[in-house]
Amino acid sequence: MPTLKRLAILDDYQGVTLSMGPWDRLSGRVQIDVFRDTLKDQDALVARLAPFDGILAMRERTPFPSALIERLPNLRLLISTGERNRGIDVAAAKARGITVCGTASFGAPTVDITWGLILNLLRDLPAQQASLRAGDWQTSVGTSVEGLTLGVVGLGKLGTRVARIGAAFGMKVIAWSQNLTAEKAAAAGAELVSKQELFARADVVTLHLILSDRSRGIVGAAELGAMKPRAAIVNTSRGPLIDQAALVAALKAGRIRAGLDVYDEEPLPPGHPLLSCPGTMLTPHLGYVSTQNYEAYFRTAVEVIEAYLAGSPIREMQP
Repeated sequence: MPTLKRLAILDDYQGVTLSMGPWDRLSGRVQIDVFRDTLKDQDALVARLAPFDGILAMRERTPFPSALIERLPNLRLLISTGERNRGIDVAAAKARGITVCGTASFGAPTVDITWGLILNLLRDLPAQQASLRAGDWQTSVGTSVEGLTLGVVGLGKLGTRVARIGAAFGMKVIAWSQNLTAEKAAAAGAELVSKQELFARADVVTLHLILSDRSRGIVGAAELGAMKPRAAIVNTSRGPLIDQAALVAALKAGRIRAGLDVYDEEPLPPGHPLLSCPGTMLTPHLGYVSTQNYEAYFRTAVEVIEAYLAGSPIREMQP
C-alpha cells in the first residue's frame, strides 16, 4: 500500500489553506508543512522540497518542469489545485513514477474579476472612493458600458460567459479567435469579426485564451495601436498573451487603458513598469481566488491524498 509521510503545501500567500479544507482527516497519517512564499531559485527550491514525498502546488505559482522533477527523488505524489496545470511536466513526472493529480474547482470566478476590472476601470471607482475618503466629491466622469462594443478574444467557457454578461449590459459583442466560427459566435450572442476589426472597433477588449506557443504575444504593438483612443484592454487569462513592452509604451503614452489580473512575472515585483503606468486597474491574479473555489480545491486535495493512500488514485492528470 502506498505511503505518504510529508506533504508540502506551496505558495499559500494568504495563509488560509489549512482553514479551508478538512485536513484533520489526515491527522496522524501525514505531516503537513505550509510555505507562504514563492522561491524562484531552483537550488533553493530543491533544498526546501527534497525531504517531501508529497507536494500540493497552488495553480502555476511554482512550475514543475522536468529539470526540477528530476532533482526531487523522494517525490511520489504531486497535486495541483484545479483540473490542469500547464506549469507541470506531467509526462516527466509519470516517467519517474510520480502520481500527478488535480482537484475540483467551483464555477468561473475569473468572470467576476473580468467584470470587476471593466467596471472599475470605466467608472473610475477606485479613484472616486479615494477622493471621497479625502473629502472630495465627484472628481471625474466615468463611462457606462451600455452601448459600448465589447471585443472578446477567445470564446470558450469563460469568454462565452463574459460575452453574455456584456450583452445583458446592453453592449454590442464582437469576437475573434483562431478557430472561432460564425455559428459558435452567434450562439454566444456575438458577431464573428477579424482580429484587426475587433481591435479597431472595440471599446473594451477582453482576453480569454489558453497560453501556448500559438497564443503567446498574440496582442502586440500592432493590435494595441489599432485600438480606439482611451479604449480598454482587460487580461485575466495569462500575462504573456500581451507583449508587455508594447503595452507599457501604449499606457505611458496615454493612448489606451488596461485592467490586468495577470502578469509576465508573478508575484509582480516592486518597481515593475506596470505599477507606474497611468490608466490602469491592477489586481494580484485574483481570478481563481474565491472562498468557494478554495474550499473545492482543498476538500478534493484531501480526497486525492486519501485515495492515493488507499492505493486507488483519483483525478490523475494525463500528459
